[in-house]
Amino acid sequence: MKGKGRVERDPLGEKVIPEGAYYGIQTARAAENFPVSGLRLPREFIRALALIKKAAARVNTDLGLLDEGLGSVISKAAEEVASGMWDGHFLVDVYQAGAGTSQNMNTNEVIANRAIEILGGRKGDYSMVHPNDHVNMSQSTNDVFPTAMRLSCLESLKDLLKALDLLSSTFLEKSREFRGVIKAGRTHLQDAMPVTLGQEFHAYSTCVRRHRERLEAVVGDLSCLGIGGTAVGTGINAHPDYPRRMVEELSRETGHDFCLAEDLFEAMQSMAPFARLSGALRDLSLDLIRIANDLRLMASGPGTGLSEIELPPVQPGSSIMPGKVNPVMAEALDMICFQVVGNDLAVAMASQAGQLELNVMMPVIAWNLLHSLRILRNGIEGFARRCVKGIRAKEGMCRLWAERSLALVTVLAPRIGYNKAAEIAKKALLKGRSIKDMAIEEGLLSPDEAERLLDPEGLAGPGIPALERE
Repeated sequence: MKGKGRVERDPLGEKVIPEGAYYGIQTARAAENFPVSGLRLPREFIRALALIKKAAARVNTDLGLLDEGLGSVISKAAEEVASGMWDGHFLVDVYQAGAGTSQNMNTNEVIANRAIEILGGRKGDYSMVHPNDHVNMSQSTNDVFPTAMRLSCLESLKDLLKALDLLSSTFLEKSREFRGVIKAGRTHLQDAMPVTLGQEFHAYSTCVRRHRERLEAVVGDLSCLGIGGTAVGTGINAHPDYPRRMVEELSRETGHDFCLAEDLFEAMQSMAPFARLSGALRDLSLDLIRIANDLRLMASGPGTGLSEIELPPVQPGSSIMPGKVNPVMAEALDMICFQVVGNDLAVAMASQAGQLELNVMMPVIAWNLLHSLRILRNGIEGFARRCVKGIRAKEGMCRLWAERSLALVTVLAPRIGYNKAAEIAKKALLKGRSIKDMAIEEGLLSPDEAERLLDPEGLAGPGIPALERE
């Protein structure tokens, strides 16, 4: 390397590390070995790893395994890492050595070198604070990494749940605003019986709320930690009380109610909690795509489409067509959700790739899950605030389509039979007439009856109007 540096050694040899770097030789090797994507595990994950290191230092000190002074300085350095002070020293690519050993060592080295500096020593003097012997005491990447995955996913999930609350409540507010707006229902993109715009928006609110409930149900799985299993689940080189004490310490540190996994082996081997979370995010995305596309369709036009609603204009839509405004917030949400569906496939493939005592594909699971959680949170919040909140109903167009719907003939079927009603619908389509006009023309209804029975406003609910007496 160019410039002034320090020499560090490991079992494979030695390397020159930049003098100002808090990372060490194992991080440098990983950076050289995996210059793949330029992507790094995000801030949430770095924070989670640092909190685990801080908790371990405290527990090991309390158990008499770590000198109190060393435990204190490691905790302080870990706090700084958790706060984001040294994020620039985390260099390891997402696509790295299996199980996340490089990521774990990057964290150990940064904390060790910062602790050395706090003690007044020179970075790289691991006789003072050692990345493995002290920072990584009672730990293995194999139990630390999946624990950090749980902590970071839970933290990110909290923000997503808030965004879903916002979207669900915004749809609910709109459903109340639009409860009197009658419009044509459509199934198979063909005429169907009338509904209200409020009913459609209420269904969107319910859908989002139920996905939130499914996501919240994943929290229990993620809250059971396998910390203390160390290398293979046996807890080798860790005090027997260490797992329980770590769960208690991490619960205090984060404010989350963690529990110790029933089986430390299983917690290390199975990625099922993460696959379940990813699957729930995929399922949410599939419905968000559907809802966003519904809004795009209802807003199509304004001169040549359905034009039933108007989405808030947030930016010009064309570099060549003046005055064009596109449904950009719904389009962006679609693209976000497509990415989440793709991320889920990567998580699924990585989850099934575990062998014997360990799944070594954890880094790609962590990155895809945290990426999905982040982009969904931001996309949903923007969609709620900059799209759904400002939607305006075009009541005239909604009613026009409702009155022109051939499906209104359904009301006549209980009185004249299905086949006769179908003939009326065919004649109305052929002549370009409304069902109301055709029913009067065919002598099936008087003008007063037609006005009463075929008024779309009275048809967006249960009942058999044609058999009801005035």
